[in-house]
Amino acid sequence: MEVTIVIPNYNGLRFLADCLSSLEAQSYPAHILVVDNGSTDGSQAWIRENHPEVGLICLTENTGFSKAVNIGIRKAVTPYVILLNNDTKVKAGFTEALLCAIQKSERIFSVGAKMLDMKNETIIDSAGDLYCALGWAFARGKGKPQEKYNVPARVFSACAGAAIYRKSVFEKIGYFDELHFAYLEDLDIGWRARIYGYENRYEPSAAVLHAGSAASGSRYNTFKTKLSSANSVYVIGKNMPFFQWLLNLPLLFAGFLIKTLFFFQKGMGITYVKGCIRGAKRCFSVEGRKRKVPFRMEQLGCYCRIQWELWRNILRRL
Repeated sequence: MEVTIVIPNYNGLRFLADCLSSLEAQSYPAHILVVDNGSTDGSQAWIRENHPEVGLICLTENTGFSKAVNIGIRKAVTPYVILLNNDTKVKAGFTEALLCAIQKSERIFSVGAKMLDMKNETIIDSAGDLYCALGWAFARGKGKPQEKYNVPARVFSACAGAAIYRKSVFEKIGYFDELHFAYLEDLDIGWRARIYGYENRYEPSAAVLHAGSAASGSRYNTFKTKLSSANSVYVIGKNMPFFQWLLNLPLLFAGFLIKTLFFFQKGMGITYVKGCIRGAKRCFSVEGRKRKVPFRMEQLGCYCRIQWELWRNILRRL
């Protein structure tokens, strides 16, 4: 086998039957590994009873998305690893399409699938992740007709909810940052890969239905806002060298101000601001400084290409 499919799970019993059944119907063989984050809903017992062929790693507590998938990636003995959310159902040919796409070039680190809305599969949930100089990450094509996204494309980063990764690259750029716990960890690792000269791509022939917000419960909630706001600051401090941070400062200030006003309208403004402060503190913490991506002059061309994309994506977002 060339592929291991890693599924992080936390109290996702209501989704597992559809997710695992859709994977077992795939014609291309792959090892399936569920990393359970201390679920209390009977997920572990259900997997053992109904899918004994599935590998199962049981953690004693909820360690977050990043640590769970890191455990799964390290456990895998295949050259490629697919990360898949538990609240998904994959379409026919999913595994093979991702594998074929990533094998087109050794410079491809990740390839994201065409993620469709579970309630209305004519609508895109994500066609890859983009990031702009306002400090905003956003799902490409979200809410738009899926037929408009039938062409493979380069993206800033692959959405880790349904994406394949080249395992050997993790040893070079590092694994998912466990300080994230959850949210924007896929942006961070995709950004790191770009700094090292790798590509992240989108492959429309690999399709998956996605329910969304299975762990947090809704698109906007206190838990998600608290984590994502901190991570949105931390990912900048970690991946931007000082000169790039200074170059983008006016746009970043405007972007975070707009987001602050937005979350105050949602009744979560204080949560958002506190999260941003927490993210800034993390940048200067001992653990945060250890994870800072060091600037190397030989990577200047990569930084320039990334910067151009950050500016261009403002127009794509607005």
